[in-house]
Amino acid sequence: MRVVAGELRGWRIEAPPGTDTRPTTDKVREAVFNALGSLDVVRDAVVLDLFAGSGAMGIEALSRGAAEVVFVERDRSALRTLRDNLRALGLDDRARVVQGDALSRARDLSADLVLADPPYDFDAWTDLMVRLDAPVLVAEAGGELEAPDGWAVIRAKRYGRTWVTFFERIVADGINDGADTPH
Repeated sequence: MRVVAGELRGWRIEAPPGTDTRPTTDKVREAVFNALGSLDVVRDAVVLDLFAGSGAMGIEALSRGAAEVVFVERDRSALRTLRDNLRALGLDDRARVVQGDALSRARDLSADLVLADPPYDFDAWTDLMVRLDAPVLVAEAGGELEAPDGWAVIRAKRYGRTWVTFFERIVADGINDGADTPH
């Protein structure tokens, strides 16, 4: 697996051993970040990478100009790999690693953009989304996701077995018009 674009383009990212994490493919990462680029929400953003695994999604955000990424992961093996990847790429100064469950930690962290790639059997999307303090969420799932109250789907696409859904928080006077979305 490699960084797809940006200042770290081509650099290798190690994946944790075993089958407990499901790394996002290079093709899906490229498509997600091209879409995020068109929304102009990555550059200078604070990004929250939930269920971080190897950190590939957050590392891609840093490579493309995010100011900071907070990585949340509970698996010890994945945490070791994530920290090794950040150190090898020289990203320690723009990254923070939080050990713990993404669902319980989400309430304590705010961001401009949230990237969430849980295991396919994760079914607590609504619980997660009500805890998020962010205007934009990119969710990877095994199936199509519906927008819970307070959120709107702005883009959804299937890549093989993976559905990627872009959500935007709805503000009191309608859909977020970008005024609260960074950059």
